[in-house]
Amino acid sequence: MSGFKRYFVKRIAYIAATLLGISFVVFSITQLLPGNAATMILGKYATEASVRAVEQRLGLNHPWYIQYFDWLSGFVAGDWGHSFDNNQAVMEVIAPRFVRSLTLAIITLGLVTVVGISLGVLAAVKRDSASDVLVSGFSYLGISFPEFVTGILLLTLFAGPVFQVFPFGGYESLSEGFVPWFKHLILPAVTLTFVLIAHVVRLTRSEMVEVLQSEYIRTARLKGAKEHAVLLKHGLRNGLLPTITLLALDLGYLMGSIVIVEEVFSYPGLGRLIVSSIHARDLPVIQASVMLIAIIYTFANFGADIIYTYLDPRINYGDT
Repeated sequence: MSGFKRYFVKRIAYIAATLLGISFVVFSITQLLPGNAATMILGKYATEASVRAVEQRLGLNHPWYIQYFDWLSGFVAGDWGHSFDNNQAVMEVIAPRFVRSLTLAIITLGLVTVVGISLGVLAAVKRDSASDVLVSGFSYLGISFPEFVTGILLLTLFAGPVFQVFPFGGYESLSEGFVPWFKHLILPAVTLTFVLIAHVVRLTRSEMVEVLQSEYIRTARLKGAKEHAVLLKHGLRNGLLPTITLLALDLGYLMGSIVIVEEVFSYPGLGRLIVSSIHARDLPVIQASVMLIAIIYTFANFGADIIYTYLDPRINYGDT
């Protein structure tokens, strides 16, 4: 077996072990939530007999380890159970919310990639100039503001009574028209972009400055290569490797941080579903939603490593 194949198998085993650990933590935390799920399903005026009947039907009267095994085996098999809130299949509850959150994450990642890399390269090429100072200041500003502060500011500026350019949160289906659908996505996407772009700009600038000062770049210039060719052919190819890895990780990060942004903008995605499910103590929805985010983040991490390996063939996995 080659070094890369051994590395691949080890990473898959590591992913499986990680997700198993996360599943246990998620299950344990949901069991510690205050209140009784059966009581919340039936209402506070339910009789003790009806509560016991619901507990038996849902398996809530079994020992915790049996409940955990039943839930985990069902999740792996694709049977995510039914919502305690409306008795709808959990997968049917999550699917449309997940698609909305994933759409928002992909649009954000596109903005972060184009704008972040462009600004980072500009700052590196114009090192120590006014452009570099402005870009660096912008990146520090992005790190300083948490998502909810940025979101509230954008709502106040562009959805308030003065400049009502965009809707004040909510969501419109694409079937209602592209423009209304896209207008509801812009402010949430810009909020997430503003936070993430700072890291991409700083990393791109740092790596590009180092690459542009390297020996092979100086050699290419001495051979008479044009500056744009040096930048595109030699500089970007090597300087963007860590940035591309970071962008792959950002997809996983977005699916987690999107919870806050969806609450601020009343965006009906997976994050907002988790918050409402916690209030309703809808355990099956909470567990499946959090596990889905964990799976995406874990495989995004794995994908980042694979991308890095593909782009940089110098990496040797013979000793892993």
